[in-house]
Amino acid sequence: MRVALVAFAILQAARALASPSPCVPADLEARSYRLVTEVQARIVGEPRYRWWDAFDLGKHEDALDDLNSAATRAAERALDLDPRNVMAQALLARQYVVVDEPELAVEAWAKALEAGLAVVWTATLYDVDARTYFVMAFDRRELRVYTFEALVGPVERRFGGIPEFPGPDREGFWRGMAGCIDAGVVPEARVPWSDVREIKAGNWVLWFKLARPVRIASDRKRKKKELREIKVALHGRTGSLEAYKPVGEDQLALRGRGPAGYQDLIRRTLVRFVDPERRIALPPLKPGVGW
Repeated sequence: MRVALVAFAILQAARALASPSPCVPADLEARSYRLVTEVQARIVGEPRYRWWDAFDLGKHEDALDDLNSAATRAAERALDLDPRNVMAQALLARQYVVVDEPELAVEAWAKALEAGLAVVWTATLYDVDARTYFVMAFDRRELRVYTFEALVGPVERRFGGIPEFPGPDREGFWRGMAGCIDAGVVPEARVPWSDVREIKAGNWVLWFKLARPVRIASDRKRKKKELREIKVALHGRTGSLEAYKPVGEDQLALRGRGPAGYQDLIRRTLVRFVDPERRIALPPLKPGVGW
C-alpha cells in the first residue's frame, strides 16, 4: 500500500512539473511570453498619429484597426511557439471579440477561464471619471474593477488627465492585461455574477445593472461614487463616420455611429460562460442616438 501511495505521489509531482503555471514566466517559452507582454506594450505604444492627422476624420479608426490586428497576430504567434501559454488564450479571448471573430473568441474564452485566468479590458467608467482609465477583469466567479494606477503604478497623463499606457518596463501591467492580475492588487469593486441582474448594450457602452450598489473611486478623483449600475466603455473598438443627406438640405453631412454590434458581442460572449442558468437579462439591442 505504501509503495502505491509513493508511486501516486511521484506521478502527481510529474504531472505538476509537466503543467506550467499560467502566470509564471519561467514556465513558458521565453519568446512566447515576450509576445504577450513586452511586444503587446510596444504595439500599443507605437506612434500612429502626426499633428496633421487631426484633419483626417477616419485616421483614428484605421489606427485602432492596425493596433488590434498586430496585437491579435502577436498573441496567435505566442500560442504557436508555446501551446501551453494560456496568457495568449486570455489575450485572444478579448482580441477575437474586438476583431469580430465570435467562434474563435468562444474557444479562447473557454480555455482561458478553465485555466483560472480572467479576460481583461481597459475601460472608461463615465459615471465615475471620464478622464481616466480603469481595468475590468471577468472570470467565472465575478467581475472586478481596478483603477489604472493600481496596475500601472505612477501614471503619466496627457492634457486633461488622460493616462498614457505604460511601456514594457511595467511588466506586471501587461501580464495583468493577459489575464494574470497579481493577487496582491486590490480592486475597487468585486461583483459576483449573482449580483448582476441585467447587461444592456448601447452604441458606445454596456450597462451592468446590479442587485446591490458598489462604491468606486478613480485614480484621479479619490472621492468614491456609489453605483447601482456600471456604465462602461470597454476599449478596443471605436465608431465610424457615415455621410448622409439631412432632410431639407442640399449638402451632405457626417454623423458618427457607435460600435453597437461590438457591445452586443461582448455581453453575449460573456454570459455564455458566467451565466449558464440564463438568469442575467439581456434587453434587445436597439441602437439609436446617444449612448
